[in-house]
Amino acid sequence: MILFEEALEKVQQSGQTLGTLTVPFTESVGKVLAADVVSDMNMPPFDKSAMDGYACRRQDLAHELTVIETVQAGAFPLKKVGKDTCIKIMTGAPVPEGADTVIMVEHTRSLPGNKIVFLKERSKPNICKMAEDVREGEVVLKRGTLLRPRHIPVLASVGATEVRVYKSPEIAIIATGNELVEPWQKPDRSQIRNSNAYQLAAQSQQLGLHVKYSGWAKDTREDLEALIKKAGQTADIVILTGGVSMGDFDFVPDVLRKTGVKVLFHGVHAKPGKRTLFGVREKQWFVGLPGNPVSSFVQFEMLVKPLIFKIMGAEVPPVALKLPLNDAYRRKNAERKAFLPVTITKSGRVKQIEYHGSAHINALSSARGLMIVEKGVNVLNKGDLVDVRPI
Repeated sequence: MILFEEALEKVQQSGQTLGTLTVPFTESVGKVLAADVVSDMNMPPFDKSAMDGYACRRQDLAHELTVIETVQAGAFPLKKVGKDTCIKIMTGAPVPEGADTVIMVEHTRSLPGNKIVFLKERSKPNICKMAEDVREGEVVLKRGTLLRPRHIPVLASVGATEVRVYKSPEIAIIATGNELVEPWQKPDRSQIRNSNAYQLAAQSQQLGLHVKYSGWAKDTREDLEALIKKAGQTADIVILTGGVSMGDFDFVPDVLRKTGVKVLFHGVHAKPGKRTLFGVREKQWFVGLPGNPVSSFVQFEMLVKPLIFKIMGAEVPPVALKLPLNDAYRRKNAERKAFLPVTITKSGRVKQIEYHGSAHINALSSARGLMIVEKGVNVLNKGDLVDVRPI
């Protein structure tokens, strides 16, 4: 076995992009930019009013001001502001020549003769200066950005209606084990429903990936080899769940090697997920995850996601929140790095949830994150800051 950090490094070092394609910006969420996006204009493109009000000269604020024009957003002022004059202006409209301040409507009183008076002693300028947000030719989104909904208005504002992105990997998922039946089937006394494959598919789909469930293999070398070969015909990443431990019928490592996969590691000092396997074959990646559902979920989050992001060309450093522990934590065996399902209280503290081990799938349903306990750490005290990976 190798340390989790070594496993993560091997996974990330093996990842490489699969080429690029151009997509409409409206279909780009979940994809990764393969080129910088540059602004084709200044933003704002002119000095604009930050609010509804009156554009005037600061030096005239103590005087009665004559309103000489009204300018709405989308129009340009026809007149200049001079001594003791002002122009009524709407939010987003260009500031007229001669004005250096926009006073808020609610800070004024109307007077006869189309005049106003400012009711305060002073005012902020309330003007957004030309190019103060972005200059023409400036990079607004960098290559490697994983596009989220918050990036779409940026693309729209600079006219980037088509963007160059990296191709996303195709995922194939294989479940293994004679004991499995599909969720719509009733298990007999020696069987369990196949939950892992659908869990892993959902985790992949949450990343915007196309996923194919290749089915489940019986505990025979022939059945497993046939499914691996079939999945490998179209998938970039093949994820297997079960069959990676040390039992008499755990054939995944041997069959992968037989099909030309170079196994880079089989066994990680991590809990859960000790028997996680990872291998490569040309520009394909193979991950063998343990059959226990919490193990497969956790190692997808901790190892498979970084692999996917690397293949997608994404610069996405993992987020680990440092939060105080709600109650003390103790464990007897600290030989492995541990990832424990936890929730987060309203006060922002990390609270352990009832967790019976890697087969306790219901523990994940109420979890908000995975608390990371480093190898060699037996005790964490109440109030200690701990790393939590949101899930």
